[in-house]
Amino acid sequence: MPVYEYECSGCKKVFEVQQKISEAPLENCPECGDAVKKIVSMSSFQLKGGGWYSDGYSGSSNGKGSSSPAPACPAGGSACKGCAAAS
Repeated sequence: MPVYEYECSGCKKVFEVQQKISEAPLENCPECGDAVKKIVSMSSFQLKGGGWYSDGYSGSSNGKGSSSPAPACPAGGSACKGCAAAS
């Protein structure tokens, strides 16, 4: 079940509610009863460790990443001092 985050317009409390997708959004704050709005929060999804990347999706056989050369500098190498292609 998804977790939705709400912010109260009265007490400014931010809280999370676990709701079914088919449920109607909350309208009132459980603390003060004022109106609430659903807010967009950061996702909790993170890829950590070797996992899928080192298991063959990196494009190289050793799992350490691609060893392709740096792309050519579009400015001819003189204007991009910090660019990997300029060195």
